[in-house]
Amino acid sequence: MSTQLWCVLVCVGVIMELLVDYRGRNRFLSIGKPLASSAFIGLALHLDAFASTYGQALFAGLVLSWLGDMFLIPKGAKRWFLAGLVSFLLGHVAYVVAFIQYGGDNATLFAAFAVSALPAVVVLRWLWPRLSTQMRRPVIAYVVVISSMISAAIMAFTVRQQWELLVGAALFYLSDLFVARHRFVVEHRINRLVGLPLYYGGQCVLALSLA
Repeated sequence: MSTQLWCVLVCVGVIMELLVDYRGRNRFLSIGKPLASSAFIGLALHLDAFASTYGQALFAGLVLSWLGDMFLIPKGAKRWFLAGLVSFLLGHVAYVVAFIQYGGDNATLFAAFAVSALPAVVVLRWLWPRLSTQMRRPVIAYVVVISSMISAAIMAFTVRQQWELLVGAALFYLSDLFVARHRFVVEHRINRLVGLPLYYGGQCVLALSLA
């Protein structure tokens, strides 16, 4: 299949998943998330992810994100949410490994991390009163790792000048804010209406960086 068709399949899956919120779960619409997530895996394979060290690390991140998506399909169970959180955290670690393959100097990386530290502190202050004691450490770890991911993307962009690196990482970062809002602040359709396209858009853009 072509690159465009894989991207279309992602879009179709996202639309189906969003329709679940409005029309309720049924056997047909409920395949939306597996379809969209499997399609960005297919896109990466189509673009020959295993041809480079960067591609291999990026593919590992995509697979871990796919697992996180599958863990989040069951509704309400805390153990599945934690499993998804760990999968996405490891996915971000894999993206950090991918981005640093392009090199760059430590000064740029530290500067980028200093910049990303400010929104990280704001996010933690926003979530902290709403977190149970059990969730505080995992959320701190997640915020640190996702901040490292966006910092590594900034460093890679300064070396490679490839917009997909920065845009994909930023979309993924923003989508996680809506996941956190939905889980810890307020459950509302707007979280998924905005967050799902951001997330899948980010994954597609990162997969397209393989081109």
